[in-house]
Amino acid sequence: MADHARSDDPAVQAQLDRFAQLSPGRDILGLERITALLGLLGNPHEHLPPVFHVAGTNGKGSTCAFLRHMLEAAGHSVHVYTSPHLVRFNERIRLAGRLIEDVALAPLLSEVLDAAEAGALAPSFFEATTAAALLAFARTPADACIIEVGLGGRLDATNVIEHPLVCGIAQLGIDHQTFLGDDAVTIAGEKAGIAKNGVPLVTLDYPPDETTRIAKVAQEAGGRLLVKGIDWTPDTTLPPPLLAGAYQTTNAALAVAMLRAQNALPISASALSTAMMNTTWPARLQRLATGPVARADQEVWLDGCHNPAAAQWVAPYFADQHPLTLICGILANKDAHGILKPFVGIADTVIAVPIPDHAHHAPEDLEALANSFGISSTTAPDVPAAMTAATTPRILIMGSLYLAGHVLRLNHQMPD
Repeated sequence: MADHARSDDPAVQAQLDRFAQLSPGRDILGLERITALLGLLGNPHEHLPPVFHVAGTNGKGSTCAFLRHMLEAAGHSVHVYTSPHLVRFNERIRLAGRLIEDVALAPLLSEVLDAAEAGALAPSFFEATTAAALLAFARTPADACIIEVGLGGRLDATNVIEHPLVCGIAQLGIDHQTFLGDDAVTIAGEKAGIAKNGVPLVTLDYPPDETTRIAKVAQEAGGRLLVKGIDWTPDTTLPPPLLAGAYQTTNAALAVAMLRAQNALPISASALSTAMMNTTWPARLQRLATGPVARADQEVWLDGCHNPAAAQWVAPYFADQHPLTLICGILANKDAHGILKPFVGIADTVIAVPIPDHAHHAPEDLEALANSFGISSTTAPDVPAAMTAATTPRILIMGSLYLAGHVLRLNHQMPD
């Protein structure tokens, strides 16, 4: 199954099963297939409400969450497209404030896949999903769309949107090296590929060579570059965000700057303040509620933390919170060394686990890696067994968004 998508609704599952038959079974970059597919569907991407387009290595999902809550606090209805989903495929498509219902999702997927078959197209899972989201957004009234880039930017399927209201780039780092390479400047340029003529491109402050590359790409596209610390500064009059972690203040500041770079949708200071205190985003330093995974006497945190840049942001949150146990599972194509190293001196114990239904680093290899860092480590066959083995009152489950979704399902905490 592409992206291991599952649904408890038989009609939705029947359509998800078709992905494996049509899709090449892997991520592919380029705009040719998505453009052809959207053409067969009436080009819904040309009939959207004003679009906020968000790229980045880390933080783009949280930035989208802040944007949504800020717009909604101001009274605007909002569509949102994000990826990946954690528990249910429906999480990817939010229509005017609510996750798409199964009764609407099944025929929507069927329409997209029927068009792909009729046109002899073989879209990737993400391309077909993007087409479904854009089709739903074009048919449902709303005041704004928030669309998160899937991978990279320049050749991402979401980059078919030619006239966004505002573009933004969140935190940058090394990830998806198979597609984007491991050169930070090249990656920055790929992210900046969402820049459009006459459209504000709001960014954070990056190393000089990365900023220079982004500026060059934006200039070539005719975009209006707005860099943190040069063209805008964070609003220090706003309350701190509810979301845990110092980096969420950065993501919130980017969302505010994007909103202030446009004048199509009015946003009051009170709406911004309300959103700062109410925005949530699952599996980003999320404290689990008491449930089948987390006992009442435990402080259990969950974070996707799937690349070194994310780990460098997450680890400091626990720097003075000893003793800490990491329950860790990492996909096979991720940099396990770079993910675990920031936790040296912070984590007291690592318990390595597999990630169900996904290719992952062997728990024994993660155990050996953690031991080489001087962190006491062991393995467990699954998360419940790891929770039983954990002896510290504070636990962080981390290393993959797929693992995070598995944990949320086990703990009966469904993202909504």
